[in-house]
Amino acid sequence: MRYQSATPLLLASLALVALTTACYHNSVHQSLGGATGGLREGPKILADYQPWFGDPDHINVGYSTEDPAELRKQIEKAREMGIYAFAVDWYGDRRPFEDRSYALLQQVSAEEHFHICLMYDETQEDNGHATDDALEAFDKAYREYIGPDAPGHDAYVTYQERPVIFIFPKRGNTDWGRVRAAVNQWEHPPILLYKDDPSPKYDKDFDGYYAWVHPGKTWDPKGGDWGKEYLQKFYDKMNDKPGKIVVGTVWQGFNDTRASWSLNRHMDRRCGTTFEDTLKMFHENDDPEHPMPFMLIATWNDYEEGTQIETGVSDCNHHEKSQVAQNNGQ
Repeated sequence: MRYQSATPLLLASLALVALTTACYHNSVHQSLGGATGGLREGPKILADYQPWFGDPDHINVGYSTEDPAELRKQIEKAREMGIYAFAVDWYGDRRPFEDRSYALLQQVSAEEHFHICLMYDETQEDNGHATDDALEAFDKAYREYIGPDAPGHDAYVTYQERPVIFIFPKRGNTDWGRVRAAVNQWEHPPILLYKDDPSPKYDKDFDGYYAWVHPGKTWDPKGGDWGKEYLQKFYDKMNDKPGKIVVGTVWQGFNDTRASWSLNRHMDRRCGTTFEDTLKMFHENDDPEHPMPFMLIATWNDYEEGTQIETGVSDCNHHEKSQVAQNNGQ
């Protein structure tokens, strides 16, 4: 694939860096419209969104994802960064707090002319319920969020007139063939995007794939492995899947020490260089003859795993806690 030294997405992403990090000069606030005139339209930027803050099962980050005023502030900030939509972690009725947050965020997104889509988290336990859970969740998603009678459905992300749903697998042994058959009955069958790639027997059931935060081999205790080898293998593998949609992913680092499920995993942000390097790999592998329709940022606000971009691309000058407080006017 050919590397383009200047595309609208690169310029938009550099503006995102300039707007959000203390390590870059604040004077770089160039108009994206003027900077990108005459160049081909780039992929739309999506950011993964965690809808569980305010739930006592998660850390306190200073706001609740069930606060409409806070959601409006986040949407305004995301739009200023060039972000087109949030891809929201969602579990169906298995997690009512997150479902309520999603419903509210879609309502606010519709009012603010922003966009939103689902990232369905598979049932984690191999308890025999994963397929039924998925079928129930997708039925609910169509009725309440995606279908033509769903409130705020105009805010839902589509590609070629089909709604986009990300799938985050958790080894629950879902029968994706049954799920695909069910959603094919929708007025506009959804585009299903799977993290990395599924079992070969389910490959035909997915329309494409996306990458996620991961080191090349194993997590470096010092955080030095920023994922170069993993990303290159992902993009190389996607070259062997003609006809599939590919979504490249960028990230700024990882640190799960604040999470209740912590495995003490680290990926150094390197004062914004990790973000720049993952972004560069996106562009190196974005073939202009077969361009990627989306770029995914992991993540907007996952403070528990230290991937959030809401407070900036780099934390080289500020402690993460102080950034959270500043972001919320504390």
